[in-house]
Amino acid sequence: MKKMATIMAMPVIIDVNETNIDKSVFDKVFEYLRYIDNKFSTYKNNSEIEKINRQEIHYDEYSKDMKTILKLSEKTKKETNGYFDIKHNDKLDPSGIVKGFAIHKACQILKKSGYKNYYIEIAGDIEISGLNQDRKKWRVGIENPFSRGEIIKVLELTNKGIATSGKYIRGEHIWNNTKDQTKNEAISITVISNNVYNADRFATAAFAMGEKGILFIEKLRNTEGYMVMNNKKAIFTSGFEKYQTV
Repeated sequence: MKKMATIMAMPVIIDVNETNIDKSVFDKVFEYLRYIDNKFSTYKNNSEIEKINRQEIHYDEYSKDMKTILKLSEKTKKETNGYFDIKHNDKLDPSGIVKGFAIHKACQILKKSGYKNYYIEIAGDIEISGLNQDRKKWRVGIENPFSRGEIIKVLELTNKGIATSGKYIRGEHIWNNTKDQTKNEAISITVISNNVYNADRFATAAFAMGEKGILFIEKLRNTEGYMVMNNKKAIFTSGFEKYQTV
């Protein structure tokens, strides 16, 4: 059973491949994602993150979820040698970690409800569990950044997360706060990891690194990547091809 909604100004898809599905579980997932949007959106004036950016509330007043995201963001900053940084122009924007985190937590709602075969997608970032309706691994396409709608790779995944970062959809929205200001020749990177939280945050950081990002992904455990460059060539990690369909 598949349900769709628009949350975070993005399409959200939940697909549960089970019998005897309690439809209320979809409402629980959508409700949770709306809660996350209302708390972390930098486009909503009354969100907690915007109140923090306006210095209207102090750290001891932050919600538990806000403290968790800020802690995870700092951890990711250290893991990526500063390439992942939610602070920009003296403002906090945790969108590079919140989407993957939210999808992963939403999947836990389905898991705790007893479901094993499902996926949740928000604007191309996906966490997958179990098998599809044909009792096979779920198939996921990588879009051609130079020709929207064209699929250049089809992957078969189960119990994985996949996320794409780049500038071909939203333009320049990933910044590099490090001292390395080498021109970024990458246009997109897709990362596969053990969950979408890791895929999302590491894809954001790897894209900011430019061509070096694929070497960063190569060194991570249980993580593979596929990067498309401005010259229309692709570079990818050594284990990426095991996910490709024939």
